[in-house]
Amino acid sequence: MKQYLDLCQRIVDEGVWIENERTGKRCLTVINASLTYDVANNQFPLITTRKSYWKAAIAEFLGYIRGYDNAADFRKLGAKTWDANANENQVWLNNPHRKGTDDMGRVYGVQGRNWRKPNGEHLDQLRKIVNNLSKGIDDRGEILTFYNPGEFDLGCLRPCMHTHTFSLLGDTLYLTSYQRSCDVPLGLNFNQIQVFTFLALMAQITGKKAGQAFHHIVNAHIYEDQLELMRDVQLKREPFPSPQLEINPDIKSLEDLETWVTMDDFKVTGYQCHEPIKYPFSV
Repeated sequence: MKQYLDLCQRIVDEGVWIENERTGKRCLTVINASLTYDVANNQFPLITTRKSYWKAAIAEFLGYIRGYDNAADFRKLGAKTWDANANENQVWLNNPHRKGTDDMGRVYGVQGRNWRKPNGEHLDQLRKIVNNLSKGIDDRGEILTFYNPGEFDLGCLRPCMHTHTFSLLGDTLYLTSYQRSCDVPLGLNFNQIQVFTFLALMAQITGKKAGQAFHHIVNAHIYEDQLELMRDVQLKREPFPSPQLEINPDIKSLEDLETWVTMDDFKVTGYQCHEPIKYPFSV
C-alpha cells in the first residue's frame, strides 16, 4: 500500500503534463516506477484508501488465461472492464476487422494462448511455460507476452501490462511483469492484483513456492480529471493493513483454470477500506 501511495504522491509532486492523443486529455506523468509484492507471505496489494473491486481484476486476468476475445465472456466471469473498449472506442468501431458487438479482436490473452506464427501455425505461450515450470525447467525464456506489433490493427487496444517473465530459483517461483502505460488512480490496483494473483496461481499449479513479484511501469500517469480526487481525497486518507488472498487449493492445473474456476474460488480476508472514489475512466 505504501508503494502505491508513494507513487501517487510522486506523480502529484514531480509529474509533467503530457497531452494524450487517444483520449484527448492531459496526463500528469512520470517515467519509470517499480513495485514489489510479497506473494510468499501473502501480503495482498489491495488498495485500502478506497474500496477496491478485486474480484473484477482477477476475473479479467482469468479471461486472459483462457484467451478470451469477447467482452461478453469477460462479463460472464464478473469483469465489465472490456465493455467500453470493445463497444465505445470509435477507432475500433470503424475498424473493418471488428466482428461485431463485444468483439475485442486479437488482444491480450488471444496473443498469450494463440500467437500466430509466420507459417500459419499457432503458439500457446502459456502452455509452454506451465509445462516447463512443472518440470522444474527455467530456460531463462519463460516469457508470456501479449505485445504483438504486427497485429495491433486487429484489436481494440494495445496491451498496457504486456509481458510476464517467470524465473525459478530452486523450487521458488518469481515473476517480473512489464507495463508500458498505467492509469494510476484506476488501473494500477487492477494491475497489482493481477501480478500478485498470477504468480500465486502459477506457483500453485506448477507445484512451486511463490516468491516475490516485481512490477515495472514505464509511463505512470494521472489524468487531469482524476487529479483533484487523488490529491485532495485519496492521498489524505490513512491506509489500513494489507489483507490476504485465499485461493481454492483444488485448483491444480492449467486445465482447471481454463474450465471450472470461478470467482467463488477466490477469497480476500482482513480487508478494511475507506469509501469508494469514482474516478473518471478514459476510453
